[in-house]
Formats: sequence, structure tokens, C-alpha cells
Amino acid sequence: MKALRALRIVTTIPPRSHQTFLLNPIFSPRCYSAQPEQDDSNDNPTLSDPENAPDSVFDSSQFAIPNMDSSTKTEAHSGWDKKYRAKADQLISGTDSEGIKYKIMEEEDERRRRVLAKALLEAALEIADDDEEDDERTVKEEDQKSLAVGIIGAPNAGKSALTNYMVGTKVAAVSRKTNTTTDEVLGIMTKGDTQICFFDTPGLMLKSKGLPYKDMKARVQSAWSSVELYDVLIVIFDVHRHLTRPDSRVVGLIKRMGASPHPKQKRVLCMNKVDLVENKKDLLTVAEQFKDLPGYERYFMISGLKGAGVKDLSKYLTEQAVKRPWDEDPCTMNEEMMKNISLEVVRERLLDHVHQEIPYGIEHRLVGWKELRDGSLRIEQHLITNKPSQRKILVGKNGSKIGRIGIEANEELRSIFKKQVHLILQVRLK
Repeated sequence: MKALRALRIVTTIPPRSHQTFLLNPIFSPRCYSAQPEQDDSNDNPTLSDPENAPDSVFDSSQFAIPNMDSSTKTEAHSGWDKKYRAKADQLISGTDSEGIKYKIMEEEDERRRRVLAKALLEAALEIADDDEEDDERTVKEEDQKSLAVGIIGAPNAGKSALTNYMVGTKVAAVSRKTNTTTDEVLGIMTKGDTQICFFDTPGLMLKSKGLPYKDMKARVQSAWSSVELYDVLIVIFDVHRHLTRPDSRVVGLIKRMGASPHPKQKRVLCMNKVDLVENKKDLLTVAEQFKDLPGYERYFMISGLKGAGVKDLSKYLTEQAVKRPWDEDPCTMNEEMMKNISLEVVRERLLDHVHQEIPYGIEHRLVGWKELRDGSLRIEQHLITNKPSQRKILVGKNGSKIGRIGIEANEELRSIFKKQVHLILQVRLK
């Protein structure tokens, strides 16, 4: 009734007295106004505009990727005025809360200074001990041992997964697709006085007649020609697939490499992916099938992805090392290896998100590599396609696919290199 009465009064007031009426404090609380939010037309153009940032370019600086040290904590703030709180404490308890507070803060600061001084002293002592230990661990050149190990096998046999596990970090792309590795990849493992260099090679295959495939690609021919150069050769195959879908070409490769002992090279046969075999007795059947091959010195049942049986293989390889200087610095990762890792990581994500024959026809180039003043890395890579349709598929709708590939690759590179990485991917047409 009050609202209706107020509305009746408003309608009866002449237009000239509206201003006086609205200024009345009795009615002003009942009057409201709303104004729509206006867009600021003077915004500066950003890289998200199609003209300034094509969808075929991924730039990690334009994406909100969490920082490596994103453990920030928000401090809780008091909701009262300190002056009024001090006055209330003075009236109620007769004590000066500010004086007590400052005294407590001084005691807390003193305690923190003592803890910090103790921690710095302990850290200094630990650094001195570490320096002494490093001096003791330094291996003289005449005491160093080295070994070159080549890993060959059919496509998708698990060569890259074994290499990554032995090295302890990702140096080769791993994918469920065949022919993931396109070039020879080097991985270094150093333990004590022994350094082992693992060479992950592209997948090799034989024809039904027992002769190597005549692949026109130079990388596969290079893999075949380098078989004789390693100190130890690991022939690896997927034992789970051999039990479910045996391939005569894989069997031919195993028998050809183990037909006779090599005068200057030791060869071992690794049955990989044993974790996928439910009935472990079937592994003995496979071992029985290849036990009469004289070219293999040892047989190993391993899982390159899970690490089962890899310890025995690593122990055997360490025993085969020969006395000679190391080829690589065990404490640092050189720039060439880091460049190869960056290419392998992007290629792995490319194989995960792009299917069929498209990823195999893409030319992958490292265009830019620069270490910035703040310690971060700026990496620029180009993905060159042969057809406009392939470029469209790789870019995705509004750059969604290349953006996803770039974000995942950028995060993994940061975790591997332990530093900030600025990754730029550009899709181009040949």
C-alpha cells in the first residue's frame, strides 16, 4: 500500500517539480538508475587479433602457463582498524596492545635471525663437504671407461623408451605410432668411472627373403651402415606382439643379426614389453625359440617403459666398458643435445595430436635458439607442410591444435631443462 501511495503521489506531481521531488530525502532512497556498461573503443590492438597474430603461429608468451615457482601464498589481512583495536584493549584490560605486539614481533624477528644464521652456517659447511666429495669423485682420464651401445629393432619395438629410461631423462620421442624416431638419437649415462653412450636408431625391417628393405631415405640407410660401429649391439623386439601377432620379418631380423658371432662386437637380444604378457610362462617359450642363435651373448627380458629387468641389462653393459676417455661431459648437457631434445619433444606431441600420414610428411626445422639474459631459452621451430590441406589440419580451428601441441611441449621442455622456455612454433607451406 505504501508503494502504491508513493506511485500515486509521483504521477500527480507536475513536471516542473520533479527535480524538487527527487531531492526530497524521503523519496530519494526509492529511486534507482542503471547505465549499461560501455565498451572502450580505444583499446590497443593485441596479438590475439587475426591481423596481428596468425592462427598458424604458437607463441608461449601469449598463453597462461603456470610458472615453475608458482608456490605463492596470499597473506591474511586483519579486518579491523588497529587504532580502534588498541583503544578497545586499553579500555577493557588496561594494557597497551601495540607495545605488546611490537615486543612479540621483535622476539620473533630475533628468533628468525638466529634460525637463518644457523641455516647459513650449516649450508656453508655442507658446500665445503660437497666440494671435497666432488674432488674425490673426479675421475682421472686414465681411469675412465667408455662404451658405445647401439639399439636396433623393428619399428615400435620400444627402442626410444629403453633409451630414455637408461639415460634418466627424455632424449628421444616416444609414441604408439611406428617410425617415431627418424634420426639417430644420442643418450649419455655416466655412473662412477663408466660412461655409456646409447644410440637410438630408426626402426629397421627385413623383407620376407631376409634382405634389408631398400628405403630411399638416407636416415634408414645410415642406421644400417652404423650397425657395425658399436661396441655392443642390442637387438630388441616386442615380445607381446610376437606372441599375439608374430611377424616373419621381425623373426628374420633377429635370426640374421644372431646368425654368427661378431669378431669385434658383442650382441644381446632383449625381449621388451614383458609387462604386457599376462602368462609369464610364454616368455620361456619365446626364449626357447631363439636360444640356439650363436650370435647373441646374453638374453634379457625387460620392460623399457616400466624398468623391469633394466637393472640387469645396465649391470651387464657396465661390465663391458673398456678403458678410454669419456666422449661427453657428465655434469652438463651440451647445447647440441638440448637442441635435439627440443625437436624430439615437439615431434612427440606432433605424433600424439596429428594422425595418419601427415606427421611423417612434415619437415621439422629448428630456426632459432637463444639464451636470454634472465637465463631463459627462446626456441623457434618451423613445421613445413607440402599441401594447404595438411597445413589446415595441423593448425586446427583458430589455431587450437598447434596451440595445444605448443603448450604441452613447452611445459615438458621446462621440466627437462629446469628453466623457463619461450617456445615459438610456426606452420608454413612449402
